[in-house]
Amino acid sequence: MILMTFTVPCYNSESYMRKCIDSLLPAGDDTEIIIVDDGSTDGTGAIADEYAAAHPDRVRVVHQENGGHGEGVNQGIRLAQGKYFKVVDSDDWLDEASMRPIMRYLVSQSELKDATDLVIGNYVYEKVYEGTRAVMDYRNVFPLEGEFTWDDIKHFKSSQYLLMHSVIYRTELLRDVELVLPEHCFYVDNIFVYVPLPAVYSIRYFDVDMYRYFIGREGQSVNEETMMRRIDQQLRITRFMIDAVDLNEDVVQKKLRRYMENYLSMMMCICSVFLRMINTEESEQKRKDIWDYLKEQRPGMYSRIRRNVLNIGTNIPSEVGRRLGLGGYHLAQKIFKFN
Repeated sequence: MILMTFTVPCYNSESYMRKCIDSLLPAGDDTEIIIVDDGSTDGTGAIADEYAAAHPDRVRVVHQENGGHGEGVNQGIRLAQGKYFKVVDSDDWLDEASMRPIMRYLVSQSELKDATDLVIGNYVYEKVYEGTRAVMDYRNVFPLEGEFTWDDIKHFKSSQYLLMHSVIYRTELLRDVELVLPEHCFYVDNIFVYVPLPAVYSIRYFDVDMYRYFIGREGQSVNEETMMRRIDQQLRITRFMIDAVDLNEDVVQKKLRRYMENYLSMMMCICSVFLRMINTEESEQKRKDIWDYLKEQRPGMYSRIRRNVLNIGTNIPSEVGRRLGLGGYHLAQKIFKFN
């Protein structure tokens, strides 16, 4: 039995993908690595084939026309043979020591009919060019021992969200919810870590620094200028999330509903802030349109998300409101160490 499928979407990743793949191999012979070469034009495909030749029982390669990060993840979900599923971006890596207790736990789940749905670990922002790091943990939110449910969690801080980096899903759960990410679009990781949550009933948290998230590479999708340039894709992802889950109807657990409401509030805040950074008549209309869309599609959620502390300042009319929103965003950057 294959215990874990690691999927590595790659696009022109030749300069850094080896570090990523080398960090996955120590996880054990009962894991598989699916490298998805997403229409690369450099040596990515050749490197992927090299690993497949060296580890034929563990590494599979998909060469596909460019479909974006989402289609790379989709391919992994379609082809995965592992009981559990983990996405690792090609410029990131996993910590070998931190993975050991996680893999031991997954072994304990391998033959269970009702295996844990979601396994969570910490992630680390590795600002390599600055020589700094910031650990994002959940020890104040989740029980530190044993399996638990959403009823057992505590309150997330405003800086705490489950990201793709921190989650390992049971593979069949992703298939059961028919998760398919949009092609040719950035920021699909938000969908991956949001839409399946109402189907999750059992959770296990490990307070270990599992995932190392590289930040600072030129052109990275979280770069501020890049996010302004790709604002239409951010809006597309936010609309997808609005459509995918009705928090009032689809989410039974109150604590999970509160968390997902805060997550969607964050997405709306990001849209508003970056549209205000652009600061044109067109961007202001787009800001109005995304809020109108939320109101039309999910009227029962609109007022609470609009009144969320993240969105009060970002939507105050006039130049004063714009400056307040941007100031709050830049303060959050310093506190939470992102971008």
